[in-house]
Amino acid sequence: MKTLYTLAIVLFLASCSSGEKPKDKKTELDQLKKERTALNDKIARLETELGVDKNNAEVKEVAAEEMKETTFENYVEVQGKVDAVDNVEITPQIAGAITAVYVKAGQNVSRGQVLAQIDDKVLRQSIAQMQTQLELATTVFNRQKNLWDQKIGTEVQYLTEKSKMEGLQKQLAGLQSQSAMNKIKSPISGTVDAMELKLGQSVMPGTPTGIRIVNASNLKVKALVSENYAGKVDEGDEVEVNLPDLPDTFKTRISFAAKVIDPVSRGFNVEVKLPSNKKYRPNMLAVLKIVDYKNSKALIVPVNAIQRSETSEYVYVAVNGKAKRTDIKSGKTSEGKAEVVSGLKAGDKVIVTGFQELNDGDAVKI
Repeated sequence: MKTLYTLAIVLFLASCSSGEKPKDKKTELDQLKKERTALNDKIARLETELGVDKNNAEVKEVAAEEMKETTFENYVEVQGKVDAVDNVEITPQIAGAITAVYVKAGQNVSRGQVLAQIDDKVLRQSIAQMQTQLELATTVFNRQKNLWDQKIGTEVQYLTEKSKMEGLQKQLAGLQSQSAMNKIKSPISGTVDAMELKLGQSVMPGTPTGIRIVNASNLKVKALVSENYAGKVDEGDEVEVNLPDLPDTFKTRISFAAKVIDPVSRGFNVEVKLPSNKKYRPNMLAVLKIVDYKNSKALIVPVNAIQRSETSEYVYVAVNGKAKRTDIKSGKTSEGKAEVVSGLKAGDKVIVTGFQELNDGDAVKI
């Protein structure tokens, strides 16, 4: 500014010295006024080019965001892992030694398919003997029945032979059922994920055999949520699933939320079903972002644009080329954005860049 005024004085003196001194003071005054008007016009033009307003205040360049109603979501973020809905470790039903193994790791199996055989030699011999006895008992019963139909013999004889035959049938059925238990079968359809069973190995009921069957086409994510969110997270809530190892992200809903708080972890389990994908594998890391709050008509601003005084929160709004300090009340924050509960309306232009050095009433240029 000093440069501008110096230039004006120099021009004035030059004009005075270059011409002849007017003899009439009125004429001299009119001439000076014309020169002053020309100088004022030139000064105004230079001020405009340099970004200086009429009050000699510098116009500050800023960036602003116009407020529009949009959807605001707040998340509960938890870490979980991928698990198979059908993930079974096989255990035998009876004790014995393994005489045959019919599958290997990586092989696809169907429900009910025989995976291995437990020694049943003695049992098979018992079944054969029982079948022989049953055949004889059945023959005797049929003959006795023919006689009884012809009114020959007594009813006691008929009922005795019938009872013997039926008793042997039940015994044979029991042995055959026991024989079926000597076959280790797959309870689900899936893939043999582990096969550590060896020929000759002894197995016991309830003890793992080293066979694991996994249905990789039916997977889910399991996670533990803190009890603090027990009233905010429930089955059916929206959730964003992120699998960082792939990477892959998609949105779905919670398929299960436990009602009981675990006394040790002080949390409750949630589950999310996964779509079929060959890349998904059990025990993969998964991050769940569960929506616990949603406002479809929210006004949001960057968290960094909110400033705080001792008594309030405020932002600067651009109004007619001026920065206006506006008190607001913020709500929840998520991913660097804050929900504005009060103080702003749709259409307001909130200054989000260059607000650090602003004062109320400063001239601004967006």
